[in-house]
Amino acid sequence: MHNLQRVLHFYVLTCLGSHVLGSVIIHGEKAPVGSMLYMVSVQNHNSPICGGFLISEDYVLTAAHCYRGTHVVLGTHNLYGNGQRIKIASKCQHPDFTDIPFGNDLMLLKLSSKARLGNGVDVIQIPQHDMNLNVNQMCQVAGWGYTRTGPSHDLMVVDVSIIDPQVCAQEWRSSINLPANIICAGGYRTNKGFCQGDSGGPLVCNGIAVGIVSFNKRSNCQYPDVPNVYIDISKYRTWINEMIGDTEQST
Repeated sequence: MHNLQRVLHFYVLTCLGSHVLGSVIIHGEKAPVGSMLYMVSVQNHNSPICGGFLISEDYVLTAAHCYRGTHVVLGTHNLYGNGQRIKIASKCQHPDFTDIPFGNDLMLLKLSSKARLGNGVDVIQIPQHDMNLNVNQMCQVAGWGYTRTGPSHDLMVVDVSIIDPQVCAQEWRSSINLPANIICAGGYRTNKGFCQGDSGGPLVCNGIAVGIVSFNKRSNCQYPDVPNVYIDISKYRTWINEMIGDTEQST
């Protein structure tokens, strides 16, 4: 993560490094018991590094820069709880991913065994086609770890609203030209959003995972700031279907 920070300079790299104290959901609250059963903690040697979400019994979708994960934990809102721990059998980054600010920041994790659905575990639907998200539409993002008031190992969730793409591009233009196929929500003219460590988690609108947490601005979660940036899952549905189908046919 230190190398990525030197390269990007102005980004918060939302992939959790060993020197970072965990994910940060800003001004959120504990996820209600029985909610968000699709949430996955992507871990490396028992250390949480990213979020993710279950889209089938044996596939997790997360951010491409979360490649250091070795296993996942699901079925618990508390990282000290008795969740299912499953090794990652293989990782498939999007072929056009090169680095966070250039987009295509998504990855499929093939699990070594199928998740046991029920008892706190379920899949979430992803878009079947392009989504028509409305400006100011309210959605949710979630993650584990530190909050403004101190450490928490409970899943935290916060409401964020969709931001007009043109406004988002305008607010970011002094730093970068935003890549294609992204969604902006939260972190701009609000005190709510994500921060380091929440990478790979879903942006959920109307019960559908429409985005993947990708990046925000350099070490600054003191919202309001520039908008938070997510990968637009709907633009990659064909690739996701092809990869899952190809893998299933070869196993």
